[in-house]
Parts: sequence; structure tokens; C-alpha cells
Amino acid sequence: MDLREYFKRIGFHASCDKLDLATLKLIHRQHVMSIPFENLSIHCGERITMDLEVIFNKVVRSSRGGWCLENNSLFGWVLRQMGFNTTTLSSRVFNSFLNDFGPLDSHLINKVIIDGKAYITDVSFGVSSQVREPLELISGKEQPQAAGVFRLIDKRDMWVLEKTGRKPKVPNPEFATSSLVSRKETKQIYCFTLEPRGMDHFVDKCHRLQTDPASLFTNKSICSLQTPTGFRALIGKTYSEVTFKPEEGVDVLDMRDISDDEIEEILMEKFNIKLQNKLKLMSNKSWYTL
Repeated sequence: MDLREYFKRIGFHASCDKLDLATLKLIHRQHVMSIPFENLSIHCGERITMDLEVIFNKVVRSSRGGWCLENNSLFGWVLRQMGFNTTTLSSRVFNSFLNDFGPLDSHLINKVIIDGKAYITDVSFGVSSQVREPLELISGKEQPQAAGVFRLIDKRDMWVLEKTGRKPKVPNPEFATSSLVSRKETKQIYCFTLEPRGMDHFVDKCHRLQTDPASLFTNKSICSLQTPTGFRALIGKTYSEVTFKPEEGVDVLDMRDISDDEIEEILMEKFNIKLQNKLKLMSNKSWYTL
């Protein structure tokens, strides 16, 4: 495991001598623009592990992506190796079917302290809820980013991350009523406490998320990557290219279904992913949206 290999993977060529906010922002942004949020291993018959060396080989050396337990644990390792004051936290993702936060605190995030100020980093949520830069841990502060305005709210017993976005514009009439299209302009994303977590906290959750028939990740194959103008996503067999247009107050969702013959080409050309095992795309009904 080598920082230089990781920096090459994300296209980070600046100096890493300064442990300041500017450096953290740049590394965070480069990660989400270079490494997809994806759970394709589950649908290729591969086992996902919390072993950092395995994650490093997969994400860095094999040019794959990963879900939060992989990407954010790798990112936390990078920050610690660089010398950042970093603490791992767990969070519970909002489920619109339940209209509440899910019971499992399985979404891994990191807290970083710089010059006495705390920031939340998350390089692996994907789609329109992906932050591109760290969020300062201040309650109620509006923090505009490409996807919209993010806020961290202190609820006393927990913190909540929410986002106000833009209206979706779907040119393809076949997807005008798609369940993948979120029409809530303000939404809650996840909640968390500041209790530090070790990797052992996530081992059982990692197993459950990739084996439980009720898990989002066994029901949906997901691959998403941020772009300079928005993001790309392959969810089941639906491929989307989303363009942020804040000047018009909309996000344009260009959506279409792909054939089995296109899968390999889409993964390579749009996400720079080449799988070793055969992929079976899954798109069972769930609460997941773009």
C-alpha cells in the first residue's frame, strides 16, 4: 500500500506537504471524480471485505470503484498516512420507504480536524447526494457545492446531513415517471453521531449488506461517477448522464436503458471499469434514486 500509487490513481499531482484544508479539498474532489461509487462485486459473485490491503489492490491497482465501506476506509487510511487528524464515524442512511433513517449504522464516513475546526469527509455516497469537498461541522451552515446546498444539522442526540437540490428535467418521456427520479428538492441523506468507530464495527454490517435479500445492494447494481458537469450512473440497466444547470434551476437527467451487449463498453468508456467476472445487473424495486 503506497500513497504514491493512490495519488496517481486519483490524478493528484500537487504537494502534500501541507496538512491544510486546501489539500484536503483537492484530494477529496479528485477521489470522487476518479473512483466510482459501485457495488458491482456483489453482482459478479465476488466477496467484499474490510481488509484494507484487499481494498487497496482492488480500488487502486485494479482500477475498480467500491461502496462506502471500501472507498471511505481507504480514504481514511490515506488521510492518516498523510498525517491528518482523522476519526472514523458511522451513519444511518435515510430510507424514503420508511420515511426515516435506516436501523443499520453501516455508512462509513470520516471526521478530520484542521486548525481546531472539524470537517466531515465522504467520498462514497454517489449520484446527486455526493459531496465533492469536505463539509465543515457547523450546524445549519449552508455549504453550496455542485449538486446543491448541503447542511449539517445538530439535533443534539445526532447530526443530520441534508441537501437542497434543483428540479429534475427528464428529456426522455419514457422515464418521466421513473422511480429513479427524485422530486424532493430538500432531502435528508443520513444521520450520525461523533462516536469514534474502528473497522471491527463494520465487519458484520459489510457481510449483511452484501447477503441480506432485503439489502439495497443485493437488489440494485449501482455504479456512479462524478463528472465536471454532473455525474454518470448505471443503475440496473438504466444508464444516466446528469448535467447540473444551476443557472436554470434544474438538473437534466438523460436516461436510457442499455442492452446486455452494451454493458462492458459502458463500464469501460464511462467508468473506466473492466470486470474480471460476469456481471448480472439487478434492478429490483427499492428506495434508491438518482
